[in-house]
Amino acid sequence: MDVEDIVMELVVNGGDARSKALEAIAAASKQNFDLAEEKMKECNESLNKAHIFQTELIQKELNGEPTTLSLILVHGQDHLMNAITVRDLAIHMIEMYKIMMINK
Repeated sequence: MDVEDIVMELVVNGGDARSKALEAIAAASKQNFDLAEEKMKECNESLNKAHIFQTELIQKELNGEPTTLSLILVHGQDHLMNAITVRDLAIHMIEMYKIMMINK
């Protein structure tokens, strides 16, 4: 797989993970915690896929294959990092919604 293909996988899977995390937050806000859990599982699956491609890119570089730093590569990494941040926040927000339900 060339760098452009790997970057595309980072963008696609990172974007999907971010969307699933936001869907999980929306479900939790409506007290649908089963759906929120399902969306978080899907989010994590997409993040795992993206991580596999990111690891492939890192391994290529470690094996001596030069990786040209490009705007598209930075863009792919941005998507992945953004997705991880949104996922981490979603975990906390879902827990907050659960606590709010208990304290009602």
